[in-house]
Amino acid sequence: MIIAVDFDGTIVTHDYPRIGKPIPFAIDTLKKLQTDGHQLILWSVREGDLLQEAVDYCLQKGLEFYAVNTNFPEEKQLSTADSPRKILADIYIDDRNLGGLPDWGVIYQMICSGNPFVPLKNNASKEEKSNKFLGLF
Repeated sequence: MIIAVDFDGTIVTHDYPRIGKPIPFAIDTLKKLQTDGHQLILWSVREGDLLQEAVDYCLQKGLEFYAVNTNFPEEKQLSTADSPRKILADIYIDDRNLGGLPDWGVIYQMICSGNPFVPLKNNASKEEKSNKFLGLF
């Protein structure tokens, strides 16, 4: 599986443009996913020296990505002004997703189970559901 992983807020806490504090188990989980045979792509808003700092940080922790802000290593890296940098992946791990970033143990279990989607539970009672307006909102 190809997995695109954000950096700020996902691997480290938000402190952009500096590198934030490590998020517990992020690097270990990503390394385990690689050992399990998954291909990881670093997918970040960072560019230039700031991006290189993120790559170097991960390398120092023993995590090397298959590609960085590209779909494959040989692909020419464009600036965000030239390209929206849409990475083709099976799964995107990003703290800005709907519902936020789950714990890294949960992320690992979701990927290993082959069911990374967990639907929202509808806790409304039968009476509340019948009184609710039907429509888009």
